Amino acid sequence: MARVDSHTWSPEFRAVSSIEPMVMTDKVPHGIETGKPSSSTQPPCSCPSKESIPFSETAPETSVQPLMTGRPFVPAPAPVMPTTSLSSKEEQNGPVNLPIPFVIYPGLKSTALKEYRAMNEDSTESTNAQFRMSPTISSTDIETIDDDSCLFVAETCITKLDTENRATSIPFPRPSINNSLETIEPASDGPPISNFNPEYRRTSMACHDLFVPIRMDAPPQQIPMRSNHPVPRLGFRQTAPLQTNKFWGNLALANRNQGVWTHPYLVGFSNGEGNAGSRGLYISHVNRSQTVLGPGNPAGYYVNPIGIHSLIISTTELGTGTSMTLDSLRGFSVNMNLSPHEKAGPIITFPLLQGMAFVTGVYSNACPLIQSDVFFKTMTYGGKVPGGEIQWYSVILADGTEWLIYISPSGHSAVVPTLTFVSKEKLVGSVPFSGYIQIAKNPNGVTSKVFYDRHAGVYPLRSAVQASVDQTLGKYQLAWTKGGDITKQLLMFALDHHLQALPPGFSSQSRSALQLQTTSKGVAAAVVGDSWLMEEKNLPIDMDFAPWSPTLRSQTKLSPTAKTFIRKAAAVELNQDYAAQSNLDSMYFSGKALAKFADIVYAAYVLAESPDLARPGLFKLKQAIARFISNTQINPLLYDSSWGGLVSSCTYKTGDPGCDFGNAYYNDHHFHYSYFVKAAAVIARLDPGWLNEGTNKAYIDALLRDFANPLSNDPYFPFSRNFDWYHGHSWAHGLFESADGKDQESSSEDVNAAHAEKLWGHVTGDTATEARGNLKLAIMSRTISSYFLMDNNNRIHPPQFVPNKVVGILFENKADHTTYFGTRTEFIQGIHMIPLIPASALVRSPEFVRQEWNQYFSGGRADQAEGGWRGILYANLALYDPKASWNFFARPDFNPAWLDGGASKTWYLAFAAGLGGAPS
Repeated sequence: MARVDSHTWSPEFRAVSSIEPMVMTDKVPHGIETGKPSSSTQPPCSCPSKESIPFSETAPETSVQPLMTGRPFVPAPAPVMPTTSLSSKEEQNGPVNLPIPFVIYPGLKSTALKEYRAMNEDSTESTNAQFRMSPTISSTDIETIDDDSCLFVAETCITKLDTENRATSIPFPRPSINNSLETIEPASDGPPISNFNPEYRRTSMACHDLFVPIRMDAPPQQIPMRSNHPVPRLGFRQTAPLQTNKFWGNLALANRNQGVWTHPYLVGFSNGEGNAGSRGLYISHVNRSQTVLGPGNPAGYYVNPIGIHSLIISTTELGTGTSMTLDSLRGFSVNMNLSPHEKAGPIITFPLLQGMAFVTGVYSNACPLIQSDVFFKTMTYGGKVPGGEIQWYSVILADGTEWLIYISPSGHSAVVPTLTFVSKEKLVGSVPFSGYIQIAKNPNGVTSKVFYDRHAGVYPLRSAVQASVDQTLGKYQLAWTKGGDITKQLLMFALDHHLQALPPGFSSQSRSALQLQTTSKGVAAAVVGDSWLMEEKNLPIDMDFAPWSPTLRSQTKLSPTAKTFIRKAAAVELNQDYAAQSNLDSMYFSGKALAKFADIVYAAYVLAESPDLARPGLFKLKQAIARFISNTQINPLLYDSSWGGLVSSCTYKTGDPGCDFGNAYYNDHHFHYSYFVKAAAVIARLDPGWLNEGTNKAYIDALLRDFANPLSNDPYFPFSRNFDWYHGHSWAHGLFESADGKDQESSSEDVNAAHAEKLWGHVTGDTATEARGNLKLAIMSRTISSYFLMDNNNRIHPPQFVPNKVVGILFENKADHTTYFGTRTEFIQGIHMIPLIPASALVRSPEFVRQEWNQYFSGGRADQAEGGWRGILYANLALYDPKASWNFFARPDFNPAWLDGGASKTWYLAFAAGLGGAPS
């Protein structure tokens, strides 16, 4: 959220045509999900070689009131909602427009399973904004194919959407922030700045392994440790550090009955719900025709049904005492295990991974049971898949969809059970067996079935990411360890940004043969290969603290006029009360204030070429951030040893989970802490000696490790808490159950986190960290501009939603053009603008900014924006019309009330000037 203010490793990638394999080292793959495993405290790679860079196989995985947002999580009384019929004609002809006020609330016996386990070891407007939840659809909510298919319970067919859901209040407080422009006398000019070279800029970069340690020691000792986190760890024994913001989170939170999105499928634990009363793993997939559009033109939201349990993979041995546990909780994957009771070992295990083409259940001497809440219409036995012992079935459900079922024994002599059509709700295996059953939706009959047939029998166990950078070329690879018939290659689904970044040898014709719609990321295409090697060719290695654009590049030399205006603004703003504005009870707002002053100091020192003017401000900035480094702020940080991370003590003191936007529950850490990293990077850029004082560097390193740790075996922090290397952007949603999956409200603050990571790596000489930041920025130049920002040609989201220009809040299952703190246009659009930084021009193209401005803010409409939002809108305008932006901030009657608590006139003038807005 945001608010103003394989055991078998193949480097080959193939999709019909072969792709040249990436260069590999002779290291042995560890099969961990992400990050380079290391027990050392080796320094970050300096990567001096400028030769071709190989990959490492071991890679893992005037006072302005600030407006706030939060994660809804406290259920309020359920409102009585109207119901609306959904006809088969509507399903066939397109999304349904429903003016419904949806609300949002947030010791094994078998050889097969032993082998599987072995491969997995390691072990009003601002406060009453309306929110929409995915309509829950039960088996009886679906229009049936014909009259015969209406042989349901009670012989009835109900075709309504169940929209009776719970509302959630927004329990987050609204603290004010002191943004007074009154001047105070500087305490001191401070000591002279040492070793600063204002002309230095990165012109080259090379690093063969981006996943090396930042450091491996404990957080600084001034941060106390606490083990009693209020969110219990349910269903698993894995110790910290644990992932908190990954796709499988719902399986470990609250009632553990909400779904997880692997894309393109939705899966989850069925514990007796539905017509079938199943205990197993349910599988769902929805087409765009089932998407529900909100009211308005453009549609205010779109949302996908979450209650369609098309198939459930289970066993006849599971009953009312079924126990669900998790293991191998990683960044890209998790294992869900089902046992007949708590004291029994698992008899079926499901490896769940992002992008998996098959949903796989690994059986341990258990009798297969396949159920459906949508109801089976026909079942066809297809015999053996050519070239093996795998047997397949095709089932047609009452909604007309076809699903394929593949049954693979664990050995050539093993018995393969025969499935019997027992009822419209269940198919039952003839005998217990050990092996695995795989299920996939078949969208195009024989055309797509051929792909499934070729790759049935193998399944992914876990995933890893590795990356390298050579100048402006970044390469990153997603690779999977395998189970089952490892002589076969995997079939995995790729999202749009993956397909764009794959090498030219990849055949678009091959991927078009098998595609499935995802809920909020467009159409996914099936790709053949045990790894994908993707390239980003335009890394912004020359981007640093100064205004930057893809055409102008970094701009540190401004016109005399620009420097005069910047000095004048800085003379006022550098004398604000840094302590009053930064010593707050919120890490978020405190960080924003520190980053604001850092921008002012940098602009005055470097861009306005006035070090004497800037030096007192730099001294006060050091004093202000020292309070946090010493951990003596209003709500000090704690190290939570239960999950593994740095959290605000606010929730522990107040009992309020929403305190500081749910920081203690791991909401928004990349938003909160990146502002501190940015501020510290500016200090270190201007005064490198500061890094060697006390625990300055150790503290900022700890913050960075919390949200952007490059290792999977760091003893204190999980790998890449926020950034999702499959989705190509971060998720802000932490340890709160969510019916629509993880979400993120501010794409621009996500970009700010990657930019801060890059800057910190730059000033500390940590080339790997700087390179990771560059690579993330390049990836987000694709993902943010497609998934969060929508120009007129956007093909990811429904066309009825695209004219909104930004998604608002993007969930895994829906998009809602709103915010958590209000519904005014400037809130919704602006939350994807802040903060305006050099990296903004990388993701927000001039054409997009032009379209958005004309849609919402041209013709004087921007001047109707509230308070600090007006400044944000005009600063963003600099990306398209820098002169108009400059004129706004340089106007003689400029009102400081048009600045939010994390912004300054000084920086906005410098930003517009650097993009070409200032007169000569």
